[in-house]
Amino acid sequence: MNKVLEVRNLKTSFFTARGVVKAVDDVSFSLSKGETLGLVGESGCGKSVTAMSLTRLISPPGRVVGGQILLNGHDLLGFSEPEMRRIRGSQISMVFQEPMTALNPVLEVGFQIAEAVVAHEKVSRKQAWDRAVESMRAVSIPDPEKRAKDYPHHLSGGMRQRVMIAMALVCRPTLLIADEPTTALDVTIQAQILELLDSLRRQYNLSMILISHDLGVIAEVAENVAVMYAGRLSRLAR
Repeated sequence: MNKVLEVRNLKTSFFTARGVVKAVDDVSFSLSKGETLGLVGESGCGKSVTAMSLTRLISPPGRVVGGQILLNGHDLLGFSEPEMRRIRGSQISMVFQEPMTALNPVLEVGFQIAEAVVAHEKVSRKQAWDRAVESMRAVSIPDPEKRAKDYPHHLSGGMRQRVMIAMALVCRPTLLIADEPTTALDVTIQAQILELLDSLRRQYNLSMILISHDLGVIAEVAENVAVMYAGRLSRLAR
């Protein structure tokens, strides 16, 4: 099968006044087209730092200090920041744990999704808005034309997370990273969001990394499971 992502001996460390913390320590895994990898482990084990490393969003005092991140055969660690900005959203997208911190509270949600289109494609504002509405429809947001004009605080937690998924997928990336996408939601909405992610993965033949501390969540949708502990992958189960 086509390897969309190959992570080889990835190392990310944080350089603090009290010493060096190896948050991600020699991690390797790969992901094929259309496959879901579940990355599971307790809080603080390095799951989110791995995700942020893959998207090159690690902030000082942290930095990736070794390894390779091959997306469709190209090593992301060799790209400049302007090149990475073009890749984020168009080839690799991320759904964050808490949509209220990821969404701008003073902008309409449709505008925020449309902005992602404008950033990566040469389209008119009208075309971008239409794409945003269509993306909201794809994630089963009812009456998307009306909802696109809402602000984040007008929407429920589940709807905000659907908006985040719509934004992540509007430019049809090949890889989606979902970092604890259901943690802040109640159990019924959790199941709906997981079902939606799995449905969209099949529909668009996406590769997906689903990060969670809950093995039950991972078991719902992931074909393969990587167990992380203290910055290392302790087991890769298929």
